[in-house]
Amino acid sequence: MNVNRRHLLTGSVGAAAVALTASACASEDGGGDGEAKKVGIAMPTKTSERWIADGDNLKAAFQDEGYEVTLQYANDEVDTQVSQIETMVSQGQDILVVAAINNEALNGVLAQAKEQDTTVIAYDRLILGTDDVDYYATFDNYQVGVLQGGYIVTALDLENAEGPFNIELFAGSLDDNNTKYFFNGAMDQLNPYIDEGKLVVVSGQTDLQQVATERWDGATAQARMDDILSTHYGSEKVDAVLAPYDGISRGIIASLEGAGYTLEELPVVTGQDAEVESIQYIIDGRQSATVFKDTRQLADTTVDMVIALVNGEEPEVNDTETYDNGVKVVPSMLLDPVSVDIENYQEIVVDSGYIDASSLDQ
Repeated sequence: MNVNRRHLLTGSVGAAAVALTASACASEDGGGDGEAKKVGIAMPTKTSERWIADGDNLKAAFQDEGYEVTLQYANDEVDTQVSQIETMVSQGQDILVVAAINNEALNGVLAQAKEQDTTVIAYDRLILGTDDVDYYATFDNYQVGVLQGGYIVTALDLENAEGPFNIELFAGSLDDNNTKYFFNGAMDQLNPYIDEGKLVVVSGQTDLQQVATERWDGATAQARMDDILSTHYGSEKVDAVLAPYDGISRGIIASLEGAGYTLEELPVVTGQDAEVESIQYIIDGRQSATVFKDTRQLADTTVDMVIALVNGEEPEVNDTETYDNGVKVVPSMLLDPVSVDIENYQEIVVDSGYIDASSLDQ
């Protein structure tokens, strides 16, 4: 069982005590060999608050265990991330934790890392096309989509309502491997209702290639929604929008409000990452829901993996079948995402300490 050392949420006291004792032994020198281990953390961008939180949580968790940490952000520039990782490799990092911008652009630099026996953990986004990634720490990405699509099904009461309801679809960036899992999970919930005509995609844009949003950019999503509304909607209204990420959700909502949608007319709009601004949107009734992925938990899970490896043990994983990167199936540890809306945001993201209540106008 994985134990979240700094944010223990579940598990027995006995199991936690055992895990904490093991961690304490490792924390004296980052692995017990008399020399602090070096960890390089490569994050994609600071334009999303979730990646800032990921980086901060990882750095703090590794430092708590006695590791020497280098943390870099690449501003969503692939070449910059490759260069940053090359520098980490040249510095002799023992472990690399990488959230890739482009999941097929790191093969060369990871081969360099493997030449010096560096352990590589793909963080949140699977790295494709290489044998040089050892483990994958993430949330259940398919389940994220299931929660988003399922929320729309429930909110529109599609099991009972006659319909039809108008829906538009958005997905993430095509160079992010998670995008297809999010989208497929959601569409597995929505497709039965689209097939029977209870949900109607008025724009006709249903393929992943059509609905993808490069770099997860909110302004790009807003521009596409503007085009959809001006081209395909007149007197008709949109009843729901599948949005995969909060930044995209807010771009969509800006488009809808710019087109004259009142608060009461806004459609069901999903999201992901429980960003502060979108939690405020949920409180205000502008966004319907988001999917919460506790980055504190993911950071601690990643540290647990590294401690096990340093101690010569096998890290805990719970999926050895799903995440095939084209060269190998990467052993993965998947955490559970949680759907958040007006009914449970207080308990899930505020009371847990993930968001400071003072940052919200409640």
